[in-house]
Amino acid sequence: MTQLEDGFGRQFYYLRLSITDVCNFRCTYCLPDGYRPNGRNYFITQAEVARITRAFAALGTQKVRITGGEPTMRKDFTELLRTVADTPGITKVALTTNGYRLAKHAQEWRDAGLTHLNVSVDSLDPKMFHQITGENLFHEVMAGVDAALDAGFEQVKLNSVLLKGLNGKELDQFLDWIKTRPVEMRFIELMQTGEMDQFFERHHMSGEQIKQRMLQQGWQSVLREKDAGPAERFWHPDYAGKLGLIMPYSKDFCAGCNRLRVSAQGKLHLCLFGEGGVELRDLLAADEQQGELIARLQSALQTKRETHYLHQGDAGSTPHLASIGG
Repeated sequence: MTQLEDGFGRQFYYLRLSITDVCNFRCTYCLPDGYRPNGRNYFITQAEVARITRAFAALGTQKVRITGGEPTMRKDFTELLRTVADTPGITKVALTTNGYRLAKHAQEWRDAGLTHLNVSVDSLDPKMFHQITGENLFHEVMAGVDAALDAGFEQVKLNSVLLKGLNGKELDQFLDWIKTRPVEMRFIELMQTGEMDQFFERHHMSGEQIKQRMLQQGWQSVLREKDAGPAERFWHPDYAGKLGLIMPYSKDFCAGCNRLRVSAQGKLHLCLFGEGGVELRDLLAADEQQGELIARLQSALQTKRETHYLHQGDAGSTPHLASIGG
């Protein structure tokens, strides 16, 4: 089977699979007014998840990240997780979560096949955490992080969107936190989306400036794996944890793109900031359609743009990051 490759020679080993766009948090940079359903949503089913994952695996995908919204809000989340993990060819199963159910279910999800975990923790100060997320759940989320470390995941990461005037001053506090903990702390540069123009102008911090500061403090680059996400990763001899920076405005950010997205509505998105999406759901009803599904994936990939145009102020049609799984 031909590897998924676009017209610029980039190969794709990594699928970000959204299973819901519902979220129970109200993060200022994503859903400040909370989740607002747009009509009645019919999110992809367990059978559809299985067919999507098999098709991508047949085309060389090795890593699947389950995203949302908040994916663990689905009642059948553990079954969906096991479906993905049991797919031949898939070697890494990751989850991005706000962590509100993690303390109770970390071991259950690890046993179901989850290997890598990203937990959104936008502040280590409970009051600031509440201000950014809209939920007073800091201690519950951090208990979940501890439970995840005890459960033995291959990798645990904390995600933080750094915001000028809010949690931006906590950079040193985050670094102190990973000095003795084997966790990767990832700082995500705020991205402009359709509903967030004024928020972006007010709170954006340059990822490149943070990178230069880290290099001056002795952090050193880590070699990027072929199925890794977009973060530039760093290590320091004095720290048990690692550091990751996701900088979508940096030069050549898209040159190493290796990931595709499928939304909870069953659409293929070639870029987080692309337009519209490619319908897949009409080919997810039966196993006999697998060949057509694979052909559509291969064909659609030839229309992928060389780069996003965020640096020109063009965020495409993406209204907010929860809409197609971030």
